[in-house]
Amino acid sequence: MVVSNPKDWPLELPGAEVVHARAYLGDPAYSGIRRAAVYNLCRSYGYQTLGYYVSLLAAARGHRPLPSISTLQDLKSQSLVKILSGDLDDLVQKSLAPIHSDDFTLSIYFGRNLAKRHQQLALRLFNLFQAPLLRADFVREEGEWALRSVRAIPASEIPAEHRDFVVQVATDYFAGRRPRRTRRTEARYDLAILHDPQEHDAPSDAKALLRFARAAGRLGMATELITRDDYGRVAEFDALFIRATTNVNHYTFRFAQRAQAQGLVVMDDPDSILKCSNKVYLAELMDRHGVLTPRTLVVHRGNADTVEAQLGLPCVLKQPDSSFSLGVVKVNSRDEMATEVCRLLDRSELIVAQEFLPTDFDWRVGVIEGRALYVCRYHMAKRHWQIIKRDTSGRKRDVGMADTLAVDAAPKAVVGTALKAARLIGDGLYGVDLKQVGKKVYVIEVNDNPNIDAGIEDEVLNESLYREIMYTFLQRIEFRGRNRG
Repeated sequence: MVVSNPKDWPLELPGAEVVHARAYLGDPAYSGIRRAAVYNLCRSYGYQTLGYYVSLLAAARGHRPLPSISTLQDLKSQSLVKILSGDLDDLVQKSLAPIHSDDFTLSIYFGRNLAKRHQQLALRLFNLFQAPLLRADFVREEGEWALRSVRAIPASEIPAEHRDFVVQVATDYFAGRRPRRTRRTEARYDLAILHDPQEHDAPSDAKALLRFARAAGRLGMATELITRDDYGRVAEFDALFIRATTNVNHYTFRFAQRAQAQGLVVMDDPDSILKCSNKVYLAELMDRHGVLTPRTLVVHRGNADTVEAQLGLPCVLKQPDSSFSLGVVKVNSRDEMATEVCRLLDRSELIVAQEFLPTDFDWRVGVIEGRALYVCRYHMAKRHWQIIKRDTSGRKRDVGMADTLAVDAAPKAVVGTALKAARLIGDGLYGVDLKQVGKKVYVIEVNDNPNIDAGIEDEVLNESLYREIMYTFLQRIEFRGRNRG
């Protein structure tokens, strides 16, 4: 625990070493420590202050600072504070509903608040802005509560009547991690797998997640399944594997950004999520590099009336961030075209229209680091043009059969086209969807978060598929460590 002056430190925390900020910055004994967690509790975190340099040099030394420099930057931008806290609105209204005044200050100590009714809100804010001691100010405007600001505070601002509580929660916070560390003594590295237990169309089922964990363990990596509420714990790990459906305007993207900023190995990385989650970007990218796709038109209000003339009917309209067949519609008539184009353009300034290529199945090639891992055929649902058939409310009604081939048994043109498309995105884990019509192979899209379910994608490689992916994590972690050394 690094503080501005230990003499002014008001708390007695059992088992915690309190270090003067100047000693941490200047004493070689601290710069030589490996894999340390540094709790920065300096009086100020302003630019080029002691607190600022503690977090900055902790990151440079490979330590794990709390707060990190990225958190300090986030806290300085109040507009970003409001954006990041946007998905907390329902929780804010519920938590603060009984309060009669128009202003409220929430004190957050290691993710905890004295009042149980505010505990969930305190934890979520701590996960967004991970600093040991936080203060969030709310204001009621036109009957609705809004977050006005969040800032990290020094220990000197802890009210005297809160100090016993802070000692308790800080002690619990530190002790809560020790058992996990003790149990993992045989592991060289720690891998977090982000998943959503409530997600219906998750990219990996429970059995597949277990196989990932088992494969990681055999390579010397301890694995922990985490959820969106563990955002504040990202820095505890060496790597992050995202197995929840990703999107840019989503908590998964913030996890990826936080992990990358903390120096973790992360899949999917933020750049891959950004590229793959927008079909307008993919359409432009594939066209620029000469990758064959169905005839495609980026549609806006100025050219919406030309879609039929350029692509014919039927054709397929796609919301840019669509996934799992949601936000993708086939239009068969001029009236349907007009209705659906207007509906989709109300949600996004640009959408994608593609010619309709009917096939009995779609190819999916799983790619990691530029090499093919598996090849699947996803067959269309019965009497439907997509793999997944949904009702008008979006609920899944039917799913087509799937079968997996050895990479060497798949058509070379399919695998080769998939590898070319994936290389345009990066060197992560991707699923490339393709259609084959005669001798021509068309790329439909590149997914940054491909399905890997037990009994489907692993049908050929079995446990080796999970080991290959986990081995990639291990290599990257060790490469990162050598670079730091």
